Amino acid sequence: MSMSQVVREAINGQITAELSASYQYLAMAAYCEAQNFRGCARWLRIQSQEEYGHGMKLFDFMIARGVVPDLAPLTAPTVKFPSLLAVFETVLKQEQEVSAQIDALYELAFREKQFATTVELQWFLSEQVEEEQSAREVLAKLRMVKDDPASILDLDRELGSRGPEAH
Repeated sequence: MSMSQVVREAINGQITAELSASYQYLAMAAYCEAQNFRGCARWLRIQSQEEYGHGMKLFDFMIARGVVPDLAPLTAPTVKFPSLLAVFETVLKQEQEVSAQIDALYELAFREKQFATTVELQWFLSEQVEEEQSAREVLAKLRMVKDDPASILDLDRELGSRGPEAH
């Protein structure tokens, strides 16, 4: 069974969303670099690479199904933030939006009886649980330390120790 047009369009949209998220993470990393939060910048760069990888996973899935992905323009990312806290509030909001998009895509694929697509998307459903949890943890720590410089520097160091995910 070939991929239905509506699922094809939805996956194309999700590829755009994942690549836009990657771009947004890169912009947040640039902000952190400018503020000398090198650890946070590293964490965000790795996050950017992950989102790019998610987009490519969907891209490759379409290719494997004999469908040529239709790449759309990316929206310009937000580049200015009032604080480090605002950056990570944006991280959580972005991950929650992606989770909602993946849920909707899964529901659509199921309704369209595109079962190979639902199997592919199960990985994304699990991945989003991890992504949201990770964002909530960083945000909770930032809220806990408030404006204490030593604690913020410790947190920056901790985030900088993150290694690339092994998927």
